[in-house]
Amino acid sequence: METLAATRADLVLEGGGVKGLGLVGAVAALAGAGYDFARVAGTSSGAVVGAFVVALQRAGEPLTRLEEIARSLDYRKLRDRGPLGKLTGSVRGLGTIVDGISLAFDGGVFEGDYLRAWLKGSLADLGVRTFGDLRVVDEGSSLPPEHRYGLVVTASDVSRHRLVRLPWDYVDYGLDPDEQEVADAVRASASIPFFFEPVTLRPRTERETSAVSTLVDGGVLSNFPVALFDRTDGRPPRWPTFGVRLSMRPDGRVLTHEVRGTVSLALSLVETMLEACDGQHIDDPCVQARSIFVDASGVSPVDFAITEEVKDHLLAEGRSAAASFLAGWDWSDYLSRCRSSAPVSVQVP
Repeated sequence: METLAATRADLVLEGGGVKGLGLVGAVAALAGAGYDFARVAGTSSGAVVGAFVVALQRAGEPLTRLEEIARSLDYRKLRDRGPLGKLTGSVRGLGTIVDGISLAFDGGVFEGDYLRAWLKGSLADLGVRTFGDLRVVDEGSSLPPEHRYGLVVTASDVSRHRLVRLPWDYVDYGLDPDEQEVADAVRASASIPFFFEPVTLRPRTERETSAVSTLVDGGVLSNFPVALFDRTDGRPPRWPTFGVRLSMRPDGRVLTHEVRGTVSLALSLVETMLEACDGQHIDDPCVQARSIFVDASGVSPVDFAITEEVKDHLLAEGRSAAASFLAGWDWSDYLSRCRSSAPVSVQVP
């Protein structure tokens, strides 16, 4: 039986808006320690980083390029208002009114077109356009063949009240997963409510020819889908799954800030949603054991005016967190404590 490389892992990346730079630092540190990633899952900014992890590996490029790619994103341009918003934004009071109209009728203040265009162009430079480009051959997986992709991103279908795992769930909409653009799925996963306009998905089925689903940030329902790649056939895992978190801390520290006014309340609601979702996982010792906690406290997930100093800080925190995690990581110990039914001496496909 084939013995698999000890440096292989699956990777799950939590969402956190601009705090996703911490993910970049952590992934770069893991790669520097010799890890490569069989499969990657992500939500929101985790979906963005995850897409480039998979694309870089597919292109044979080093993951050290992640930081270069992250810095090529102009965070200020993420605040892309529509034509009316651009015309009135400089007029005192009118910009706020137009933002309110956009929120009321479009579901978000910002259009999200810059993010999608940046994703589409940067991924295309690495040879990735559709999920068909990211199919993997893995006969040892417990996943069915139709779920064997190198990347999975989550979004929340608020029309059907369900978590959507893309590309896995495109078939439920009558769509061919291989033909769907990766940039579209990642853009949907990163549709922070109230800030970015949601993404619409029109099913192509005989029964639902006119129904339209509205997709928003995956963090609404699951910001940290750490168990997504766990085996379901009772056999032991072949390699670990590492999760990288940007929110819930294992040390119990509570950070508070004062909420004043409607805008502040809306912002706090979004931040609470992004940071508290999946909070129950934090109490599970086996989830903690495979999670890297990046200290991104004090940084708002929607601070699109983020400075270079804060970017450097987040990258450094990510690298430091991953290094600390690896210093205490023991795969055999994890198997014995958290996968007790698995023999720890052999990695079985």
